[in-house]
Amino acid sequence: MNWIKKGLIYKPDGKFGWNQTHAHVLCADTSFEDKLRIHYSTRDEKGRCMASFLDLNPNNLSEVLYVHDKPTLALGKAGTFDDCGIMPTWFLNHPNGEKWLYYIGWTVRNTIPYHNSIGIAKSTDGLNFTKMFEGPVIHTIATEPLFNGSCCVLFDKGLFKVWYLNCTDWYNAPDGKIEPCYHLKYAESIDGINWVRQGKIAIDYKDEVEGGISRPTVLIEDGIYKMWYSYRAIDDYRTNTERSYRIGYAESLDGINWTRLDDQVGIDISESGWDAQMIEYPLVINHQGEKIMFYNGNGFGASGFGYAVSK
Repeated sequence: MNWIKKGLIYKPDGKFGWNQTHAHVLCADTSFEDKLRIHYSTRDEKGRCMASFLDLNPNNLSEVLYVHDKPTLALGKAGTFDDCGIMPTWFLNHPNGEKWLYYIGWTVRNTIPYHNSIGIAKSTDGLNFTKMFEGPVIHTIATEPLFNGSCCVLFDKGLFKVWYLNCTDWYNAPDGKIEPCYHLKYAESIDGINWVRQGKIAIDYKDEVEGGISRPTVLIEDGIYKMWYSYRAIDDYRTNTERSYRIGYAESLDGINWTRLDDQVGIDISESGWDAQMIEYPLVINHQGEKIMFYNGNGFGASGFGYAVSK
């Protein structure tokens, strides 16, 4: 598989206080005929993640038709799982006709930099979203005591299936930072809310150097489950290009047991520009007969997001 990069699409211009920097961890509402709606996370003047969306020309994905002028969801009340930040992570057109937006809630801790859980908001028009619960639907449990983050949710064969980031450890790096280590797990649900989590690892660390696997996106084609994700080293990945995020690829016959095929992904950092230091958080969709990958580049999305087309 080879991807042809089409360039940067959008980077916040700082016009709004809630939308100062970053446009990362994208998810797409493909149900509109006249636009492709991209939900994304930005950061406000305090560095908190906020959720909003923009619309792209479906016939020219480089053209931004509309940028929403306010967040789609408000931060949670004090003490709840999303009182310090909200990051969209997956958009699902629910079989009941509603539009569900799975999102990551952020809280700040004293002993670690942050804690994440996953909540759900819903909409009937794709514009106005309300939180379904004040609390999260994928959170810490007895066998997963740390945090959970970015996910992909599909309705397949009568079940809701999720591939989600699960933190396994906080690593005390030589530079003094405490770094989160996370891989991807799999769970199932009959309603998309209550999940049966049996600790099944989907994509695990491939060696002792790797320390972060995130942002799964899954397509099912010809009976094969295909997943794209991003992976990085356990530390020194923020500015060291050799250890920063890259995009990986895996395949499965059942969506549960996966084979990593990172060398077949067909996309890497550029020689210069907005995605020359790192490349991460892929969202892959089928659009007008082509496979499209939206992704982030330098600074974990500080440089905005762009896209590539499968050759």
